[in-house]
Amino acid sequence: MGTDDEHEIIEKAKAGDPHALKALVEKYSPVIFRFAYNVCRNQDKAENTTQETFLSLLKKLDQFDNRSKFSTWLYTIVSNHCLMAARSAKSDRYLSIDDDESTLPEVMIDETSPDPHEQTERLDTKQHLDEAIGRLAPDYRIVFILRDLDGLSTEEVAEVLHLSIAAVKSRLHRARAFLREQLTPLFM
Repeated sequence: MGTDDEHEIIEKAKAGDPHALKALVEKYSPVIFRFAYNVCRNQDKAENTTQETFLSLLKKLDQFDNRSKFSTWLYTIVSNHCLMAARSAKSDRYLSIDDDESTLPEVMIDETSPDPHEQTERLDTKQHLDEAIGRLAPDYRIVFILRDLDGLSTEEVAEVLHLSIAAVKSRLHRARAFLREQLTPLFM
């Protein structure tokens, strides 16, 4: 689906075309679910958040004005749902993030390696990273996931979360520092 095709489908969906709406849901459901799961850390919560996101899409589609990318607009909706869910849980299980000036070390994983030992190490590293991401406070986790896992630009993350670019950079820096602090002992 190209940009022009997507714009046409969005306009048809706004006009009430169920096939166009279905096309949007089919295209974006995997992306929205993956993001919600990465933030919520729970399949049921991620499924509920995905459903809530698409219900909001139905209610608010006429408000989409093409000033931003459609995916950015959807990320805004799902991010809001994830943050609301996290705030309503009021969990104290998130660790604080200090002002460490370091950044997350790059870990390159060769997905093509046939060596079972390397595969086990890779899975362990991935599990430790996943657990560390799960310990991030939701405000930092969302920024980290949008920027570093989903590949949005800093400007797009700022737009999605209605934050300044400086705030996004600060939260991303703190998230990376926290993850580095959590993961460094594993590689020593």
